Amino acid sequence: MDATAEKPQVDRRQLQQIVSGLTEGILIVDADGAIVWANETALAIHGCVELDELGANAAQYRKKFVLKFRNHHALSAAQYPIERLLGGEVFRDVTVEVTRSDDDDFRRFHQVRGLILTNAADETESLVLVIQDVSERYSAEERFERAFNANPAPAVICRLADLRYIKVNQGFVEMSGYERDAVLAASVYEIDVLEGTQNRDEAVAKLQQGATITQTEALLRLPDNSRKFVVVAGQPLEVGEEACMLFTFIDLEARKRAEDSLRQSEERFSKAFRLAPVPMVVCRLPDFEAVEANEAFAASFGQGAAIASEENNDSAIGAELREILRTELAAGESVRNREVVLRGAGDAKLDCLLSAEPVEIGEQRYALCVVEDVTERKRSEGELIAAIELVMQDASWFGRSVIERLAQLRHPGAAAPTGLAELTRREIEVLGLICEGRSDAEIATALGLSRNTVRNHVATLYAKIGVNRRSAAVVWGRERGVTASTAGTRGATRSASSRAKRNPQR
Repeated sequence: MDATAEKPQVDRRQLQQIVSGLTEGILIVDADGAIVWANETALAIHGCVELDELGANAAQYRKKFVLKFRNHHALSAAQYPIERLLGGEVFRDVTVEVTRSDDDDFRRFHQVRGLILTNAADETESLVLVIQDVSERYSAEERFERAFNANPAPAVICRLADLRYIKVNQGFVEMSGYERDAVLAASVYEIDVLEGTQNRDEAVAKLQQGATITQTEALLRLPDNSRKFVVVAGQPLEVGEEACMLFTFIDLEARKRAEDSLRQSEERFSKAFRLAPVPMVVCRLPDFEAVEANEAFAASFGQGAAIASEENNDSAIGAELREILRTELAAGESVRNREVVLRGAGDAKLDCLLSAEPVEIGEQRYALCVVEDVTERKRSEGELIAAIELVMQDASWFGRSVIERLAQLRHPGAAAPTGLAELTRREIEVLGLICEGRSDAEIATALGLSRNTVRNHVATLYAKIGVNRRSAAVVWGRERGVTASTAGTRGATRSASSRAKRNPQR
């Protein structure tokens, strides 16, 4: 055979028949860079119908199709898979983003392998690009990436092959204080998201197996070496065909601070409750069963005193208080300074002022009751009032200043009295005689009235000046300088004035 004979043309018909029906795109290139054949899949994933739309050779292909890495950096001419193949390089699984210079809407992701086919003499016959369209997968990954980054819930993703972090969202950066690059340069061993978990060994085993890690509390170490309480959970998933673990977090710091604050508040309340000198007791609503009483209450009413319980109507506060609590506290209202008679230690009856406030502890409603023993004070006030009333039965010889002082003791903080202008002539006459210490019978004789008429005048007078005792009426009249003699003058003057008003022409 002549060695100078021309090299026979390669017959690729059988190869073309084999690959034409494959789901992967097949592109055959000659050693001189000419694109000689492509199956329908290869044409479709490039957005072409005819072979010449791909370009006649590698140079035209590069001009029409712009290839970028996934980080959006454009490939140089030498980095194009077709050029690498022409350079004699065999490669696999090179993923590129493909766009067309003549179509702004075209965008695909191709995963490319480069094969060199040789004959029996180990001579190159064909250069083959095997292309798989992975656009759908990468579009899904892009959507996941956007959702992952936008999710306010803190999250990181680690690759199970080497347990290194490959993704971190803004929520984790803000929660932890770590820089994004610092997280992506670390492994699970360096930023341990499972530190402080209750069953750490079990959680680590599930991580290594790629199994789901259920929610568990953990202590996340921060850049300043402090720790933050979090809830962490792990969910296995694939990212770019790599087995990974998605860790999501819930920040418990605010809840922990609230719990600590609540615990401290409860401790302060408990201490103040126990040491308060005023009797206090907490009872449950709506059955009013006592759950806790302070030392002052136990000393006044007995250690085991019940608070208006349904079972014991003779309890320390009794059935009357139970009804008060039922109608007011159960409706969320407060009870303030309610006068009640309570049975103290040794069955002594005590005059008390009761105040109660509905409170909520946990999810249960209670009433905080405060009891003030005013037995001695009421006894002293009663004795003083009785003495004043006894003395003022004949107050005609008292000076005005003394009368005013007695009135203040009898009615401390009383409102300003009514004026004389509101009284009739007859009521002023009756008041003047009362101020002289006259009885109803003596007033009836002096004015020529029946005793019943005098009683009616006295009752009307009391209602107008806001008193309910004779001694108080004396004080009221003396404060205004009313006597029997002045009462007659005032009455006559008022009568004449009234007649003048009724008859202005006369």
